[in-house]
Amino acid sequence: MRRSALDKLISWTGLALAALLVVAGGLTSWAHFFIADQVQTQLTAQDITMPEGDALESLSKADREALEPFAGSRMDTGAEARAFADHYILAHMNASSDNRTYEEVSGEFLALDDAAKASAEGQELGALRQSLFMGNTLRGLLLYGYAFSTMGTIAGIAAIASFLGAALLAVLSFLGLRHAKTREAEMATI
Repeated sequence: MRRSALDKLISWTGLALAALLVVAGGLTSWAHFFIADQVQTQLTAQDITMPEGDALESLSKADREALEPFAGSRMDTGAEARAFADHYILAHMNASSDNRTYEEVSGEFLALDDAAKASAEGQELGALRQSLFMGNTLRGLLLYGYAFSTMGTIAGIAAIASFLGAALLAVLSFLGLRHAKTREAEMATI
């Protein structure tokens, strides 16, 4: 096989791969912007304002430090959702239940007989059970928002890498085609 034919084959293959990377970059860009828009839209619809001031005082130092960068802002990013879920909701759930999980509190409540459930202590345990259930539900939904936000970020990075790879392959392919043409010209003069 002549050198110029090999250069052309490799160069055209490189151009095909560059085109494929452009398509992949376009799709991952679309995924990035779609996910970012959906996360922001869904979190904004919840109309949650990040805690600030006195609302942070009862929290541990680690929880306060995680929430302070977002204090007073409207929750609309995955990072804010994660901070609120893991450092505000969870902190309050743990404080109200003495670090017991919903499963533990629910088990305690369900083990009570009807008379014990009707007592003041039973009613308090039932209210705690319901509060933990709602807290876990909201935490889960917010953490899904955080997870999707992270996937959107990864898609954005993949888009940039795809476009850069496409550009590099295109340049190398054009250089290869130019080299093939030069080689053909050299062979013609021999």
